Amino acid sequence: MKLLLHICCARCAIYPTERLKSEYEIIGYYFNPNIQPATEYLLRGEALIGYARNKEIELIVGEYDPYTHIRSVVNRLDDRCDVCYKLRLTEAARKAKELGCSYFSTTLLSSPYQNHTRIKEIGEYISREIGDIEFYYEDFRGKWREVQKMADEMGIYKQKYCGCIFSEYERFQKKTKRLTSLR
Repeated sequence: MKLLLHICCARCAIYPTERLKSEYEIIGYYFNPNIQPATEYLLRGEALIGYARNKEIELIVGEYDPYTHIRSVVNRLDDRCDVCYKLRLTEAARKAKELGCSYFSTTLLSSPYQNHTRIKEIGEYISREIGDIEFYYEDFRGKWREVQKMADEMGIYKQKYCGCIFSEYERFQKKTKRLTSLR
């Protein structure tokens, strides 16, 4: 059985791909219009391509159009993560169905920083909406620290924020506010 695995980055792909490859034919899908700037998208994508080649994982790289993400979240900043999950999982389900996969899932489920409840709900909703494709949920967080250490040893690029411009802003929000108080 084929499973399309939406992959946000190489580091998050390590455990899910290892865990699932004995049960499924995995097709990786790098579709992340949320990642900004483009240099960050390229760093993550290049790291993933290297990892996929090394592990012999089939990988498809989707179109990168950050305007798609910005347009979808600009008026919904309070629930932008849900909107982003839906955007990426809908495209993953569409691609999975196109490729004749029985399942789709996401490496976002390996991150302790993502909302698993919402990812699962949105994935299941999309599964019903699109039809003939099932969302595969598994909590891949159990090996997070171990996998991160392994990724460091492998020299895999380590990002410092989820990818969207808004999370990057939040990462530096205290520093930017402190700067404006220096006037």
